[in-house]
Amino acid sequence: MQIDPTIATIWAEFSSTLQLVIKGIIIGIVVSAPMGPVGILCIQRTMHKGRNFGLATGAGAALSDFLYALITGSGMLFVMDFIERPEIIFWLKLGGSIILFIFGLHTLLSNPIKAIRQPSGKKGTLFHNFITSFFVTLSNPLIILLFIALYAQLTFTVPSNPFGVACGYLSIIGGAMLWWLGLTYLVTRMKTTFGLRGMFFLNRTIGTIVVVVSVFYAMTTVFRISLTFY
Repeated sequence: MQIDPTIATIWAEFSSTLQLVIKGIIIGIVVSAPMGPVGILCIQRTMHKGRNFGLATGAGAALSDFLYALITGSGMLFVMDFIERPEIIFWLKLGGSIILFIFGLHTLLSNPIKAIRQPSGKKGTLFHNFITSFFVTLSNPLIILLFIALYAQLTFTVPSNPFGVACGYLSIIGGAMLWWLGLTYLVTRMKTTFGLRGMFFLNRTIGTIVVVVSVFYAMTTVFRISLTFY
């Protein structure tokens, strides 16, 4: 029994888009998770102002991450023919694993308490909380290196069709918002017990996960182990 070529094409595009969505969600979560200035700001605002203000802070960071994701993707698109060569992909993935390892180690050893600032006592508007978070995140262009590492390691290449492009990039902002939704929910439920110890624990957990994953990806790259997720 032969499969209709049209159905096969539709299924292939659907499968490719679904993989992009999953990869984009992972990228959005990994980029948002470390307890940097914005993460601490989100926790502080959630604890002192309420969950809506924490979500507004996360949304501002997610929009900034989305812009950097577009910039990174556009840059990689220009060299797509070059990086599709197997030997180049090998070194890109290995380099991506090293960057992820350094990133995870930095997160693991960093002290999130240093980023804490005393709340001003003024709630401000949701838009004010959103826009301040947006510019705080935008002021760190080094995040592009993390996007490059994740794009290379997850083979995040966006297809030429508009639907695939939209799904691929929107899934990144979707993954980021999933993280901020989860974080603000956790802080709200554990408001009285989260505190400094919670920040330390969360930061150490994130750093450990990123380090372990980076080592795992490096091993699969060096020993050329094929993963079905790719």
